[in-house]
Formats: sequence, C-alpha cells, structure tokens
Amino acid sequence: MQTKLADFIKNTPDGDEAEAILRACVHCGFCTATCPTYQLLGDELDGPRGRIYLIKQVLEGAPVTNKTQTHLDRCLTCRSCESTCPSGVRYGRLADIGRKVVDRQVPRPLAERVRRYVLKEALPRRWLFTPAVQLGRLLRPLLSTDWQDKLVAARPAGAWPQQQHARRMLVLQGCVQPGLAPSINTAAARVLDALGITLLAAPAAGCCGALRYHMNDQDGGLDDMRRNIDAWWPYVSGESDAGAAGPAPVEAIVMTASGCGASVKEYGHLLAHDPAYAARAQRIAAMTRDLSEVLADLEAPVRALAARRQGQGGARIAYHPPCTLQHGQQVRGKAEQVLRAAGVEVALCADSHLCCGSAGTYSMLQPQLANQLRERKLAALDETGAPVYASANIGCLAHLQAGTDKPVLHWIEILEQALNS
Repeated sequence: MQTKLADFIKNTPDGDEAEAILRACVHCGFCTATCPTYQLLGDELDGPRGRIYLIKQVLEGAPVTNKTQTHLDRCLTCRSCESTCPSGVRYGRLADIGRKVVDRQVPRPLAERVRRYVLKEALPRRWLFTPAVQLGRLLRPLLSTDWQDKLVAARPAGAWPQQQHARRMLVLQGCVQPGLAPSINTAAARVLDALGITLLAAPAAGCCGALRYHMNDQDGGLDDMRRNIDAWWPYVSGESDAGAAGPAPVEAIVMTASGCGASVKEYGHLLAHDPAYAARAQRIAAMTRDLSEVLADLEAPVRALAARRQGQGGARIAYHPPCTLQHGQQVRGKAEQVLRAAGVEVALCADSHLCCGSAGTYSMLQPQLANQLRERKLAALDETGAPVYASANIGCLAHLQAGTDKPVLHWIEILEQALNS
C-alpha cells in the first residue's frame, strides 16, 4: 500500500510505525472473513481492510468525520485479523494510532465524554472498583438489568497458600478481577503451590494499562505500565529500592487474565522510546507468561498430581479461548492441554476463533454489537452440550455469564477442582 503521510505525523514514532504497517497490507481481504463486526454488519468499513483505508486517509491529512470515528469505535480490537493476515499486518497497533488522531480531531458529545471518563478513571483503580462492586451486589435488586448483568455472583476466594518454595513467580492482581472474581488468583496460587511454586503479588502493582491506553488515554495507560514496572522491579532484579540485595529474583511474571498478559507482553514496544524505562520494560515483557504457558510446561507434574490425589477429573466443559490469548499473545491449546492432563473433558465450540463481544470496555460502549456477539458465542458453546463454560480472561467470563445460567469459570478454577475431586 502506497502512503504519503501528512506533516503532522510524518517522521514521528507513531508515523513511522503506522507507515510500516500500512505498507505491509496487500488488500487481500482475508481479514474480513474472520472479523466479527464485518460478519454482523456486512459493511466494508466495519472490517479491517476498510478501517485500514480510513486510518490511511486520516494519516494522510484527509478530513476526519464522526463516521470515521464510529467505524473505528465499532472495532473490538480482537486482532483475529492479525491471525488471518498472510502479510503480518499489525492491525491492533495501527488502530491505536488511528484512534488517537481521530479523537483529537473529532470531539465527542458531552455525555459520551463523561461516560468514557468514568470508565477509564474508575475501573483501573482497584481501591475504588472493588468497594463499588461490593456495594452493587448489596443493592442489586435496585439496579437496572444492564448493571445487574455486569455484577457476576461472588465466589469464595479461599486461603492464599503460605508455604515458601525455592521457585517463585509474580502474579498481577489487576484492577477489576480482584473485585469481580478474587477466586481466580487464589486458585492459581494453590495449584502452583501444589506444584512447588510460590506465587507472589506486588501490592503496588495495579491495572496493566490496557484499559486507559485503548480508550485513547495513552499517556495514562503508559503511566500505569511504568508504575507496574517500578512495583515489580525489586522482585525481578533481586535488589531493594535502595540498591541493597533482596530476595532471589522471581523466574516469571504470571498473568491469569489474558487481556492483561497481551498488554504486559507489549511493554517493551510501547515504552521503547522512554529512555528511563525502555530496558526495564523489555525485561518485564520477556519475563511475562500466561498461566497456561507456565502450567503447560508442568504437564507431567500436573498429571502425576492428579493421579496421586486420585483426582477423577470427570468434568466436562466448553472452553472459550479469549482473543487476547489466541490472537493477541498467539498462545493456543495450552489451557486445554493442561486440563486434559488432569482428566477434564474439554470441547471447543464452532468458530472458537471469534470474539465473544467483551473486548474490555467494548461491551459497555457498544452494548448492542457486544450482546449480538455474546448470543452467537453462547449458542455455539451450548451446542457442545457441556454443562460448564470456561475461559481465561475476566472480561470474557463476566460478559458470557451475563447471558447464561450455566456457570462460567476461569479454567484454573476447573483445574483446581479436578485435582481435588
């Protein structure tokens, strides 16, 4: 694709990156076949190829309209198109760059600005979000149906293991997951403890940065990333803040929410132009692993543990691999592999590569499209006949649970149940 970027972005880091991405596109259209919004709406401008053309026009200085903004807003950034693209077009990064430029030129209505502000300021703050969830559960009968749907039922978290092992890993607590489903990280800690690994959490770490970054508060998102790097660095380097020797360094940073993992694995790229953080961001990104990657390497011990505890497994589930795992991180099949090693029968539904409609704040900003995609996903999951659904991202879990009476759990909770059955 030939490009002629406008002076306002030419020869800037964003401009250079966008130009390289645009030039990689060969207009083949393979991406439209796997784009959820194109399948729903049938509009070329609501598919990756059409949005690439829109972003190209914007970056070349063409007038920007509300229509351009609408088509970019409708994109889930599920990155399924990246998995399909034979040319390796990094569409997700191009979308971030394009949206930032468009939002600077097209003011949003006041009500929309307020809604977005509340989401990006409230959701990433665990100290604010968790009490709000607890209050919402108490007042649930008084809330609208839409808000009731967002408040998944609480599950007991149980105890965090206290035993110390030679092998140590960090886990990101995150922002919304501790409020909505604290049982996920404690289940991960107990499973890893049984396998001889201590799971630690850095108290000062919080939102991974994806929420603000993808809502066009990119400076705020980068600040969240820097805060996490600072919180993790003593655990990673083995040095205290004062430079004194500390505990032995952890061997990995584990992500139990695939959306967070997709973000943290990109810290090195997103902070590459920050001289104070570039090197540390690269190291953090290189150490970050999805929980399924960690446990897939421990498949034999998982199998042995299941046998030793006489776990019968026996569970039958339908697994929904989140887009942030299979497309964002390009990690596929590992959660299923670990579950099957513990005796769990795992089914994938038809079109398992397609998005469920959650996509971070998308389900709150584009509820009509999000709910259509959820109904499609739940219908496909239902066809498997499994009594329980599982996934690997808190957003997907909450979104799917709002549309079904069947339990929707994190796969690590299923694994722990299988090992203890």
